[in-house]
Amino acid sequence: MGMRELVRTNNPALISWLTALLADAGIETVVLDMHTSIMEGSIGAIPRRLMVTEEDLMPARRILRDAGEDYST
Repeated sequence: MGMRELVRTNNPALISWLTALLADAGIETVVLDMHTSIMEGSIGAIPRRLMVTEEDLMPARRILRDAGEDYST
């Protein structure tokens, strides 16, 4: 089961909110590049990526869209 990128952002508050929103719907997430961003001094140059499983990608996109946060491409 592979992971797919759902959102890429420099906004840690947005990552936190989206993670909570998806968790409420039973969708587990993984945040990538968080430690890299911290190591670079938290200047926001390295965006964090919110990942979900391939099977959760479409339901997660639907949840974000319904919440007014449409990041699908």
